[in-house]
Amino acid sequence: MAEMQDKGKVGIIGSGLIGRSWAMLFAGAGYRVKIFDVVDTQVSSALKDIEDQLVRLEESKLLRGEGGSAGQFSLISGTDSLSEAATDAVYIQECVPENLELKIKVFKQLDELVNGQTILASSTSCILPSKFTEGLEHSSQCIVAHPINPPYYVPLVELVPAPWTSPDIIQRAKAIQTECGQKPVVFKREIEGFAINRLQYTLLNECLRLVEEDIMSVEDIDKVMAYGLGHRYAFLGVMETALLNAEGFPNYCDRYGETVVRVSNTYGPTPTWRADDKVIQEIQKQFESVNLGVKDLPARRVWRDRRLTALAKLKLELEAEDVE
Repeated sequence: MAEMQDKGKVGIIGSGLIGRSWAMLFAGAGYRVKIFDVVDTQVSSALKDIEDQLVRLEESKLLRGEGGSAGQFSLISGTDSLSEAATDAVYIQECVPENLELKIKVFKQLDELVNGQTILASSTSCILPSKFTEGLEHSSQCIVAHPINPPYYVPLVELVPAPWTSPDIIQRAKAIQTECGQKPVVFKREIEGFAINRLQYTLLNECLRLVEEDIMSVEDIDKVMAYGLGHRYAFLGVMETALLNAEGFPNYCDRYGETVVRVSNTYGPTPTWRADDKVIQEIQKQFESVNLGVKDLPARRVWRDRRLTALAKLKLELEAEDVE
């Protein structure tokens, strides 16, 4: 077993799927990881799952960092003490459920335990950091580090500051995320939904309209992404995709700007997204007709992760070619 350099302690608050991925990422970069959860049995279950995942990643040659799966797992441990997870940590990643009151409570508790250097990061996908960090003694050390699920296979991380977040904290968080092999993007200020969900919700809203107006089936809508846009978006951003479809961005506007405006004006109001809406029930019915009911989802998630693993491996190979 290769000896790993001790870079300090990282506290993971919450041992669900996101917390487990974060633990593996930080351990792969050489940090000692302490996972805290209010439920003891969930921590032990998380540790067993993490060990299994690390072994599978090593077998598929996708394990990040050094030390092998055994060496990395030796850096990860659990605790039922928030103080043990947080005290003297260089970085803390909060991964509790998406509930504002809970996050306010957790960050208040963490604020009483950390020192003046600890980075306090939240995995929240939508809650503005100003909503749960205002008034804390260490508010300048707080930031959102929103991962994309599952984080180990999808490396993007959104770094969103509160109005009072120190620029140094932003840069240190970016450096640590990069060290872990993630691809951090830095926001200049907080905004509702951040970027991933703002873009994702735009797509989802139009998908609902296409089903509600009986334009396309759910299956065909997903094919548009999986076999169309998704192919190029796997390697290119939306903006560069547009750029490559023209001779510069102004030329893209000359060619397609009027069409963009004309089509955009037909989108209509934002759907209500209520579970009992007729269109929501129709979408669920169509998923169940192709064996994607609730009981089928665990196996489908395993399938998804295998595909993401293969894609991640391909992208690593292509990035290595680009460097050469």
